Amino acid sequence: MDKIAITGLGIVSPSGMDKRKFWSNISHGRSAVEAITRFDASRYASHVAGQVHELDVYSNVSSRLLKKIDLFAHMALVASEMAIQDARLDLSKEDLKRAGIFMGNAIGGWLYGETELRDLYIEGREGVSPFMASAWFPAAPQGQVSIHYGMKGFSKTLVADRASSLMAIAYGARTLNRGKNDFILAGGMEAPVTPYALLCCNTSGMLTKRNETPQSAYRPFDKTRDGFAIAEGAGIVILESEERAKKRDVPVYGYIIGYGTTTDGVDRIQPSDDGVELANAIRMALDDAGREPAEIDYICADGAATPIGDATETLAIKKVFNASAKKIPVTAPKAVFGNMLGASGAVDVISTVLAMEHKTIPPTINYSQPDPDCDLDYCPNKSQAKEIRNALIINRGRGGINCALVLSKN
Repeated sequence: MDKIAITGLGIVSPSGMDKRKFWSNISHGRSAVEAITRFDASRYASHVAGQVHELDVYSNVSSRLLKKIDLFAHMALVASEMAIQDARLDLSKEDLKRAGIFMGNAIGGWLYGETELRDLYIEGREGVSPFMASAWFPAAPQGQVSIHYGMKGFSKTLVADRASSLMAIAYGARTLNRGKNDFILAGGMEAPVTPYALLCCNTSGMLTKRNETPQSAYRPFDKTRDGFAIAEGAGIVILESEERAKKRDVPVYGYIIGYGTTTDGVDRIQPSDDGVELANAIRMALDDAGREPAEIDYICADGAATPIGDATETLAIKKVFNASAKKIPVTAPKAVFGNMLGASGAVDVISTVLAMEHKTIPPTINYSQPDPDCDLDYCPNKSQAKEIRNALIINRGRGGINCALVLSKN
């Protein structure tokens, strides 16, 4: 893969709506996971989550449009505007027929869908908003961003469970390599803190049940882990070629240089217990990047905090990095704010380029009891100072989806 520059960041998260605040919170390990307050979730097995509280303060969306869209599209619009501003893009001077939008999410817009379905059963069809048809489906954020900015270039929405937005970013980078667009907005968004979406997430069996202590509930790689806490949010990055970024004379956070994806294909929910295909995805990404395992300085992990998820991720890393595996910091910054499902990869990319910028490895919080099956350097509870030249990001989805992306600083 030719180097693709990341020139703008937009983040909507429980840990902050500004990249500086977001970085401060994740680098200091300040947990934003809390009891769900938006509705009565007490009867759910897991009722803790990372919730966004400041969206309206940063919103660029009219009250008229808000009536037509779901929360996940609203967050996507806010994060997109942040990323465009951060990248110093003047859209009035761009050919918007060559501006692409690559988005990923896992479950779509259920807050809007649930509300309208309730009205259908209470009031009949007359009570259902006509915008129901366009508000809930996974491609809605891509469509709203396209309409808002008039972007009409080659675009895609990907749905691959928790790997959705990392796939979207990689697909966007490859599209730029093929010369189909001049620049791309890429990332993901998710709004799972709703009654039905929470129910679906609970039935997966992958959520933590530590409801009494929400801030320490999500504990990747810890021996006492029992699943992740869900979160809502969005992450958008601006992608463009290295040559174009230099021509525009704008700062570059980092470069996408390699990508790999595989599928275990052994179970509709759980990954394979041998870590073989995840290891193959990592090797594919390294080969695509032209990097040796010894050149990776940091690994941003999937960190599902399930017994099999963390153990097999650790095993796969060992298969690829061999004796050097224990020398590489492997952390899951998402434990601070929760797992954003389909938006996880985009936020992991943002976390990683900020780690590169600040020369700091963000910690894996809530790590207290080592697990013999998880014996790497997880940077427990406290950040580490380190120069990061090359980083690996791992995302995994249900059914054995494996994705790996390699970033470089220069």
